[in-house]
Amino acid sequence: MQGLEQLMRKKLIAGNWKMHGSRVANEILVRSLLAEPALEPSVELVVLVPAPYLAQMQQLLGDSACAWGGQDVSDQERGAFTGEVAASMLREFGCRYTVVGHSERRQRHGETDVQVAAKAQQALSQDLIPILCLGESLEQREAGKTAQVMRHQLGVLLDVLGEAGMVRSVLAYEPVWAIGTGRSATPAQVQEVHAWLRQQCAEVSPGLAENIQILYGGSVKGANAVELMALPDVDGALVGGASLVAQEFLAIARAAAKASQRTE
Repeated sequence: MQGLEQLMRKKLIAGNWKMHGSRVANEILVRSLLAEPALEPSVELVVLVPAPYLAQMQQLLGDSACAWGGQDVSDQERGAFTGEVAASMLREFGCRYTVVGHSERRQRHGETDVQVAAKAQQALSQDLIPILCLGESLEQREAGKTAQVMRHQLGVLLDVLGEAGMVRSVLAYEPVWAIGTGRSATPAQVQEVHAWLRQQCAEVSPGLAENIQILYGGSVKGANAVELMALPDVDGALVGGASLVAQEFLAIARAAAKASQRTE
């Protein structure tokens, strides 16, 4: 793919607020984030908020360096799909990103790998950057099926999106057993999976492997961020609960900035 080798990976710290927030609490949180002195340009911040608050984010963050996005997107362009949100709607509210295939969506709503890929296609059609979530359950990990599960999840995405779509996307490894449990994968476990994911991408294209961002998501917080962000194949974090506390979220961002400085 021409020009792919010219792209540079940068750290991305994405805060997934999940089903939390209120207009008052959101403004307090966002203004605390904006009060932070500028971070290294190698780090991008994004908040991923419930759909009712997208207009508020557009108003509060519109002139800032912090991006915002949705937590899900429909696999349909438009039509009689009550309760769903089209990619064009996210785009209209200034979104740059959207989460696709989060484990909570897969578990609670039965989303399949094929549906996840279709959602990613819709996001890309509106120039949104899909954050593509994949990961294994505790049962699957203990059965030694991590690679098998993720090979299928990633394989469907690669088949449907191709290199051109994947290079415009972000991967997020989120071990299901480490989400909202307070239990995080060890740095060695994280690096092993991230390196494996990059190798799978390398089989498609060395340029894709070199340039695609791979985030870690699984109980990331200020206390473990320095060690996680320093891993060679970790390009940032998909942060859950800690993103609701400004100083925790910023501590993770600072850890990412320091890791970027060490690799320059």
